[in-house]
Amino acid sequence: MASDGKNSALEIAVSFLVGATTGFILGILFAPASGKETRKRIGNEFEKGKEKAVEGFEKLSKEAEKGIRAVREKTQEGIEVIKEFVDRKKGDQVKS
Repeated sequence: MASDGKNSALEIAVSFLVGATTGFILGILFAPASGKETRKRIGNEFEKGKEKAVEGFEKLSKEAEKGIRAVREKTQEGIEVIKEFVDRKKGDQVKS
């Protein structure tokens, strides 16, 4: 898990999907049904799980992009402030 002791959203989502998938497969395997029917149910649930995983990844990806954009904006603001500070200091030195 994360080194600071907190779980990331991705770790929680992956853990949930693994647990749900394992529970479903065990439930299907121990439920009375024909092999063909069981394989069909497993395949259907696998597809549903795959779709949910893709949706979760897309949502996580969009959130990461928002975070990256925010960091870039703040970095650019910081660079501009530093440039203004340096320009002021150069102006002060020229006046002295």
